[in-house]
Amino acid sequence: MTQAPARVDAKVDDQPEESAKRRQIMDGARSVFLASGFDAASMGEIARHAGVSKGTLYVYFDSKESLFEAIIESERRTQAEQIFALDPSDPDIENTLTRLGVAFVRFLCQPEALGSLRTVMAIAQRMPELGRSFYQAGPAFGIAQLAGYLEAQVQAGVLAVADCEIAAAQFLDSCQSTLFKPLIFNAGGVPSEERIKHVVDIAVRTFLAAYKAG
Repeated sequence: MTQAPARVDAKVDDQPEESAKRRQIMDGARSVFLASGFDAASMGEIARHAGVSKGTLYVYFDSKESLFEAIIESERRTQAEQIFALDPSDPDIENTLTRLGVAFVRFLCQPEALGSLRTVMAIAQRMPELGRSFYQAGPAFGIAQLAGYLEAQVQAGVLAVADCEIAAAQFLDSCQSTLFKPLIFNAGGVPSEERIKHVVDIAVRTFLAAYKAG
């Protein structure tokens, strides 16, 4: 693990200038991690790309690991909150699931998202806490949000689902079927919009055939 020099005695708070500096550091670090990978990246290189001194960098993040974790958690949480912004009072399940499925697969297949996932997978063995954080901020959050929407539809009598958590996870898995795994293994290219819509439409029809009430 990268060792930090003596910490500067400064308190990082939630003032606008502190938040802007934190974002500046994270943006610089993101470009370094994408270009060099986690292991090859250094705090000195990150400081240079972020346009800050090494001392300032360590005020905000005491290690390369904590910086990388902050970037991953921020990205995953922001994307998940946008994609899984579901209205439990909306009974149009077909439209909701279609919109969700397409947005979800688009995000998964972005080169930036793939790069982050590959990096986390490569270091999760020796940094299990990072793997857990990544999973909780992304996949687990999405499953929980969708499960909550499905539970609302069960209560409304629109769906008949015995286990909404499993149903949510199965739906999300079916949306990425044939699309995501080839990408993660560099065995295929980014799918077209037509292909994404085709796969998601099948996932939605299958879900509704299994769980639509009445």
